[in-house]
Amino acid sequence: MNPPNGPGGGQRGNQRGSQDNQPALSDPAKASQDLTHNLFRSFVVVVLGSFFVFQLDMNYLWLSAVLTVAAIVLGIVVLVRAAKLKESKLVLFGAISGLVVAAVQVLLLASSALFFNQVRDYQQCIRHALTQQGASQCRTELDKSMPVPLR
Repeated sequence: MNPPNGPGGGQRGNQRGSQDNQPALSDPAKASQDLTHNLFRSFVVVVLGSFFVFQLDMNYLWLSAVLTVAAIVLGIVVLVRAAKLKESKLVLFGAISGLVVAAVQVLLLASSALFFNQVRDYQQCIRHALTQQGASQCRTELDKSMPVPLR
């Protein structure tokens, strides 16, 4: 059994748990922490949404680009809030990881935009390919349509 923590003999009942040895959060601090966590959740949803929209079709490349820009903005806001307000390490790590994923998504979007016609034609071809041989033929056509240094 744990010894009592105060003059009243009761356990300390803060919102973070009795083992943290940190005082209870005030209402404005709690509201700020809740806002940061909601922004973080939104950031995660937007990053994942951008990635999954990119997987759909080349015709939705613009939507994936908009979601990626929103993800980068949200990620920076969450990162600044997490660092400034001394949020949990998990939020900080998640924000940094999400920004890395968003940066990779920017590279994917840029390469897809650069070769938009080739990738769109490949997607249409692969959608109609019923066999492994048909899919192989689509990849061959994609290779032929790419510039020589990229083959």
